[in-house]
Amino acid sequence: MNTFFSLDFAASIMPRLLFAASVTVKLTFLSYSIALIFALPLALARTSSNRYLAMAVGSFIECVRGTPMLVQLFLVFYGLPKIGFTMQPVTAGVLALSVHYGCYLAEVYRAGLQAVHTTQREAAWALSMSPIDTLKSVILPQAIPPMIPALGTYLIGMFKDAALLASISVFELLTTAKLIGTESFRYTEPMTIAGLLFLCMSLGAAGLTRLLERLWVIR
Repeated sequence: MNTFFSLDFAASIMPRLLFAASVTVKLTFLSYSIALIFALPLALARTSSNRYLAMAVGSFIECVRGTPMLVQLFLVFYGLPKIGFTMQPVTAGVLALSVHYGCYLAEVYRAGLQAVHTTQREAAWALSMSPIDTLKSVILPQAIPPMIPALGTYLIGMFKDAALLASISVFELLTTAKLIGTESFRYTEPMTIAGLLFLCMSLGAAGLTRLLERLWVIR
């Protein structure tokens, strides 16, 4: 145990770290799924012809994007209970991640939607298509392909920012690595493995993004 990096010790803690990594993956995909849904109405409101609605939503988005994720996490976990909204650490973490990244994804959606030429909407309206059908069948199929790389970038970012949940005692990968280090007084092995696992998750997200790009082109 006096070596700088013990392979035996690394092997012994690997199951705990792999389980914690699975928790990080689940939390990330849950938060990202919510963010994808949450971002669409924000983007539609931001591009609304109602000036006051667009300004209100735009101000909210810029406020969230302009403040650190950690501050928002603390406000959700420690601030909301002051007004009666008590949450478990996992719930607070998912909510903070979803809202934070939802605002970033809303801007990605807005750019994609505004990239579709207005003549496409006019042609759909000329065919008596409803606004919902126009969005679903005409606008989104053209807007989504250019958005995929940016959406994938934010997925990678969310994997790394999930480590911030350690600050509110969510037992994800980084929290578990720190706990192992505290128990054993050895931080090199758990932190190195945790870093490699985060790298693997990020590479996996990048690979998924490239796969979606190819599949959409084929489609």
